[in-house]
Amino acid sequence: MAIITLTTDFGYKDHYVAAIKGAILKEVPNANVVDISHAISPLDIQECAYILKNTYHYYPEGTIHIIGMDSEVSPENEHIAVFMNGHYFIGANNGIISLIAKNTKHQELVEISLPNTGKNSFPILEVFIKVACHIARGGKLGVVSKPFNRLKEIKELEPRITNNGKTIIGNVIYTDNYGNVVTNITKTLFEAYRNGRAFEIIARRQKINSIHHSYNGIIKYELPENQRLGPSDLLALFNSSGNIELAIYKSDLKSVGGASTLLGLKHLDMITVNFL
Repeated sequence: MAIITLTTDFGYKDHYVAAIKGAILKEVPNANVVDISHAISPLDIQECAYILKNTYHYYPEGTIHIIGMDSEVSPENEHIAVFMNGHYFIGANNGIISLIAKNTKHQELVEISLPNTGKNSFPILEVFIKVACHIARGGKLGVVSKPFNRLKEIKELEPRITNNGKTIIGNVIYTDNYGNVVTNITKTLFEAYRNGRAFEIIARRQKINSIHHSYNGIIKYELPENQRLGPSDLLALFNSSGNIELAIYKSDLKSVGGASTLLGLKHLDMITVNFL
C-alpha cells in the first residue's frame, strides 16, 4: 500500500485539503494518505522545511511526500521531484527541498513534465497529485519528467561563534503549538564549545543555567512539592531534533502563555549562550 504524505500551508477552513485527498483516492483507492501538517505559516519556507525534515525519515522507504507551498509554476519556480534517502519529494523549486536535502546527496532530481498542465492556481491538484499517484502505482520518475540540475538553494541561518569560543549567538527558527521556541543551536555545537564549563543561556532578559533532556527534567522530585519548579516555569532542553529549545513547563498559549509570548520571542530573535 502506497503512503502519500501532505505538507501544506492551506489550513482547514477551505476545500483544498479535502479536494487533494479525494483526488488521490480517486486515482489510487488503496493509498494511505497522511497529513503531516496543514497549519504551516503561509509561505514560510523555513518552517515547512523544519517540520518535514524532522518527520519524513520516520516513514517507510518509498513514501511519497507532496509539498504544497508556494507552488505556482514560473521560470524561477519549476515543479520538481527528488528521490533521496529512499523517499520521494514532490514540490516547487522554492528552496524547501534544498533545506530538507542539506548534507544529503539526492539520487535523482528531475523537473516535472506533464502534457496539458499549463499555469493554474491549484498545481498540487493538477500536477503534484498526478506524479504522486504515478509513483504510487509503480511508475518511474523518468516517465513524467525531464532532466534537471538547478535545485534552488537557500542557506539556513547558522549560529555564530564569538568571544574566542566563549559565546554562541543563535536564533529562533521555529515556534511550536505550545509556544516553545526552537533555536538553531544544536547539542553537537553546544558540547563542542562547552568543554565542561558552566554556562548561561540569555533570551531577552531571562537567563537559564541548565539544560534538560525532557520537559519534566526541571522538576526535582526529591523535594517537597511546594519547593519544586513546575508548571509555568521556564526551562531549556535539547529537543528530539537535537536543538536547544526554550519552553514553559506545561504551557498553554490560550491560558498561561508559552515561551514565545511570555519572553516576547519571535522568528529569528537572538538567543545567546555564554560559557563562564
